[in-house]
Amino acid sequence: MTDLIVTIDGPAASGKSTAARLLARKLGASFLDTGAMYRAVTLAAMKAGVDLNNQEELLGILNKHQFRFSVRAGRMRISVDAVDVTEMIRNPQVTAVAGYIAAAPKVRKKLVQMQRQFAAERKKVVTEGRDQGTVAFADAHVKFYLTADPAERARRRQAELEAKGENESLEQLQKAIEKRDKSDQNRAVGPLKPAKDAIVVDTTNLSIDEVVERLHTLVKETC
Repeated sequence: MTDLIVTIDGPAASGKSTAARLLARKLGASFLDTGAMYRAVTLAAMKAGVDLNNQEELLGILNKHQFRFSVRAGRMRISVDAVDVTEMIRNPQVTAVAGYIAAAPKVRKKLVQMQRQFAAERKKVVTEGRDQGTVAFADAHVKFYLTADPAERARRRQAELEAKGENESLEQLQKAIEKRDKSDQNRAVGPLKPAKDAIVVDTTNLSIDEVVERLHTLVKETC
C-alpha cells in the first residue's frame, strides 16, 4: 500500500527530473523516472531494428523483453533482459527518437501499468514525467507542474551538454525544446498539461535547491 504519491509533470528542461530525485531523497521516497522507461523501450526497439512508426512492433518489444526498474542509491536503474542499460539510454540518439514510443497509445498504456505497479510496491513515491498527475496517478496525494521560460530551459540544456563535452547552439536547443513542447501538448494520448489540481511552479528564476525546498514545504503543508 502506497502511503504517499507525489507527481511532478512539466516540459523538457523545466527541472522536474532533478527536482523529483532530490525531493524523493528528502522525503525518504523512491524516485520513478518515467522518461527512463520510455528510453529503455526505445533502446530495445532500436537494437531490434523494428519500425518505430509501427505500434504493434513496439508493443511486441515490451512483451518479448524483460524490463526491470529498481532504485539504488536514490537513482533509478533500468535493465533489459538482465543487462543494465541505465547509462546507454541517455545516448542522444535514443533521446532523439523516444518520442515515437511516447506517441504510441498501446505502449503508453502498458508503461502506465508498469508505473503503477512500481508505485504499488513502495510506501512513498515521487514520480516525474509528462502525464503523471493527469493519467498515471490521477489520485496522487500531491501534484506539481513545473514550467520555465523556453530560453532558460535552452540555457539549462546547453549547460548539461557542455558538462558532457558536447556543444550545441542556444538557438538550436530552444527550437528543439519548443518543437518538443508542441508535440507533447498535441499528443492524442496523455498530452502535456497541468492536472486540474496541480500546483504550478515557475522555475525560471529559481535555483534547483530553491525549487526542491518549495516543493518539500508544499508537500508537508498539503499532507
